[in-house]
Amino acid sequence: MKITFFSEEITFKLASPTKVRSWIKEVIRLEKHTLAEVSYVFCSDDYLHNMNVQYLNHDTLTDIITFDNSEEEEQIEGDIFISIDRVKENAARLNLPFENELHRVMIHGILHLCGYKDKASSERELMRKKEDA
Repeated sequence: MKITFFSEEITFKLASPTKVRSWIKEVIRLEKHTLAEVSYVFCSDDYLHNMNVQYLNHDTLTDIITFDNSEEEEQIEGDIFISIDRVKENAARLNLPFENELHRVMIHGILHLCGYKDKASSERELMRKKEDA
């Protein structure tokens, strides 16, 4: 049961990693899942764009890409890549504190690992409610 934080091509550290880990574990528990292992990789726009093209065949910028490595239905195991550049820009555009937007994006990845989708508008609405909670 572990949550790890890394950075690629940038220097970034969470302000309160212990608190963030506890919060993520609580969300996973509330979603009735168990934690195996989650790795967060904080990176640049360029790094995540290259991953988006290489692995998903999407030639667009994005704030997050989540890879589900789970082998069991109710178990959370995955890699979550987050563009700090994109989170900063989105926070400024939405007039939100950077940390709030970062936490929203971080939990967005966890919700995907819990099985939530966001393709249809009804799915996006549910996902947003969960993120806000």
